[in-house]
Amino acid sequence: MKHILFIALVLIFLLSACGSAPDLQVSNSQKAIEVNAGKEFNIVLEANPTTGYHWAIVGELDSNVVGFVKNDYTSTSDSNLVGGGGVEVWVFKALNAGETQITLGYYPPSNDPVDPQQTVTFTIIVK
Repeated sequence: MKHILFIALVLIFLLSACGSAPDLQVSNSQKAIEVNAGKEFNIVLEANPTTGYHWAIVGELDSNVVGFVKNDYTSTSDSNLVGGGGVEVWVFKALNAGETQITLGYYPPSNDPVDPQQTVTFTIIVK
C-alpha cells in the first residue's frame, strides 16, 4: 500500500511539472521604466489573441525619446488552445534622454474602429 501511495505521489509531481507555464514577468505600469539611451527595453502584457483581442499602441510615440522595435506573442497555455492566454512582449528602443509615456490599448475583435476595452500607460525615463 505504501509503495502504491509513493508511486502516485511521484506521478502527481511529474505531471504537475509538465504543465507548468514559464515564469514570465508582467510589467507594472505603476513604476516608471528607467533605461539608458541606446538600450532596448520590454513591456510585457497578458494577452489572448486567440479570441480576437489584441494590444496596439494608442496615440503616437515621442520619436525623439523612444522608438518601437517589435512585439511578439508567447502562449502560456497548453498546445496553444483557443481561448488559452499568453503574453505579448513589446520591445522599444530608448533613443535620447527625456521622459515620455507609452499607452497601449487592448482592443476587442471588430471589423469597425472601436475604442480599446482597456488601456495601460507606462512612464519611460531615458537617461
